[in-house]
Amino acid sequence: MNKGTFYITTPIYYPSDKLHIGHSYTTVAADTMARYKRLKGFDVMFLTGTDEHGQKIQRKAEAIGVSPKKYVDDIVEGIRELWNLMKITNDRFIRTTDTYHEEAVQNIFKKLYDQGDIYKSEYEGWYCTPCESFWTKTQLVEGKCPDCAREVELTKEESYFFKLSKYQDRLIKHIEENPDFIQPVSRQNEMLNNFLRPGLEDLCVSRTTFNWGIPVSFDNKHVVYVWIDALSNYITALGYGSNDDSAYKNYWPADVHLVGKEIVRFHTIIWPAMLMALGEPLPKQVFGHGWLLLEGGKMSKSKGNVVDPVILVNKYGLDAIRYFLLREVPFGSDGVFSNEALINRINSDLANDLGNLVSRTVAMIDKYFDGTIPEERDGGDFDEDLVRIVMETPKKVEDLLDKLQFSSALTEIWKAVARTNKYIDETMPWALAKDESNRKRLAGVMFNLAESIRILSILIQPFMPETPLKIWEQMGIQDAGAMDWESTKEWGKYPRDSKVNKGEVIFPRIDLKKELEELEKMVKPEESPANAKAEEPNHGKDSQKGPKKSETVDGLITIDDFAKLDLRVGKVIEAEKVEGADKLLKLKVQLGEEVRQVVSGIHKYYTPDEMIGKNVILVANLKPVKLRGIESQGMILAASNEQNLVLATIDKEIESGAQVK
Repeated sequence: MNKGTFYITTPIYYPSDKLHIGHSYTTVAADTMARYKRLKGFDVMFLTGTDEHGQKIQRKAEAIGVSPKKYVDDIVEGIRELWNLMKITNDRFIRTTDTYHEEAVQNIFKKLYDQGDIYKSEYEGWYCTPCESFWTKTQLVEGKCPDCAREVELTKEESYFFKLSKYQDRLIKHIEENPDFIQPVSRQNEMLNNFLRPGLEDLCVSRTTFNWGIPVSFDNKHVVYVWIDALSNYITALGYGSNDDSAYKNYWPADVHLVGKEIVRFHTIIWPAMLMALGEPLPKQVFGHGWLLLEGGKMSKSKGNVVDPVILVNKYGLDAIRYFLLREVPFGSDGVFSNEALINRINSDLANDLGNLVSRTVAMIDKYFDGTIPEERDGGDFDEDLVRIVMETPKKVEDLLDKLQFSSALTEIWKAVARTNKYIDETMPWALAKDESNRKRLAGVMFNLAESIRILSILIQPFMPETPLKIWEQMGIQDAGAMDWESTKEWGKYPRDSKVNKGEVIFPRIDLKKELEELEKMVKPEESPANAKAEEPNHGKDSQKGPKKSETVDGLITIDDFAKLDLRVGKVIEAEKVEGADKLLKLKVQLGEEVRQVVSGIHKYYTPDEMIGKNVILVANLKPVKLRGIESQGMILAASNEQNLVLATIDKEIESGAQVK
């Protein structure tokens, strides 16, 4: 039954010969939502693609002696292959070099010009070619691009400008009246306070210093710049402005644009202003997720600190990688990718919990009942609690997925997985099997396990497309009615005549030490500013040059030195003792929309229960370190003497993430 339409997009990716796991992050999240909505009965349109024009592409192509189109053709093929490997179920793939897109963009540009929203003037400013971004002199950091720290060029040229400032007040009003338009809330506040309320300037939307772009139809020495070219893809892909705009009428406005937080401004200010100028509806929501970080730096195609998703998928399987990406980091927050964290997730959640549950259940049904559960069975202790928890899970998962909370949704599923494993320990089937009088009770236990696994296998479908098929094969589930999403709402649909099939372990355990050594050889990040080893502090002295400018011999520091510290108020939301370490606690600390893991040597003075709910002061820009093999992403401040230690805190309530100055 069709429940309506659902249109979801990812940003179109700039062609790069260095695809990293971060490219997969947004697209896997979008694919999960698309799969979920299809399972729920929605008519889904899922769009992704590539943004292929610009000066950077032209220069790279010239450097290797090929045409820009040939250069991007080869790279785009690699992106398509990656999406196939990741089993991305996009309905359309747009390239900004597609003829229909180019024609539509020319029409959009002409319409905006004819109605006075685009005008010709002259641009002078600083331009970063790798980022395709213009900057004012005050925005530069030490004269370089604030995003990638590379050299910029002073550019002066005739340009067309879009009257972005004209739509400032309408944008503010729309955001204030539609609180879900920009999510998470922290991104909304950033757009309002940092860009919109201080005032918008008109936007340069054409270039003349290169020609790899869509020509302005009425002035062909200009090419349309990225803002109108790339951002328009969300409607041109649906046939906007063409002879067949039926898809546009059916799916627009988009239900959600999923974008990285670094391009939220483009999608929540420039893009909506363009739509307002065109007289078209705005997307319902733009969700700006955080970054995957590697060794303290953002994964970046320009910096080189990348992890190859092809290697990881080929080594560990698609579902393990998809699960890790979606479970490890709350969607919206920044998170740290490490090989150790990946392997630990595989061993703990997938091998020990889910894989072991399926293997044990199949083995017991095969051993005790020759593969088929008898229809005559009795209930008993623990059944009611298991059924309650499993049956509550589908609604929780739906509520969380509708809010794009992938990690929390998987957490709820794994709570049910854990409860089902516990049920085995509580009922002890091996003990029941020793007495023939317990046969009906044993059959009841086996059925409850099989039914729990059936429901859980359906719930993981959007996240992990391959694993449910393996589970159904081993559990002998072939009836389509026992595998659809709505069947999770009804207990007892495990087919009575199903015969289990013992198969290979779905998720084998991995030897952590050996695997890390092998991965270190296979997936070694390139040296870059983001992941190069930090120099050791020299306490104000340099062996060759004497005291540094910002420090003095007497140990005093300047206000500039203090400003380097990023101190934040954090709220402790989880706390537990680190096994084998008497002094260490592992804490989860909420910093606004972000959650950090911090290891702190305070267990002698504070119990885990005492820490829950405390407001602490966190050094938020400290380079991550590992303590007892656990990554710590910051340091909690405390005062101490020989007898005691007291946490540094605040005397009144203030929102987590607030800066300490």
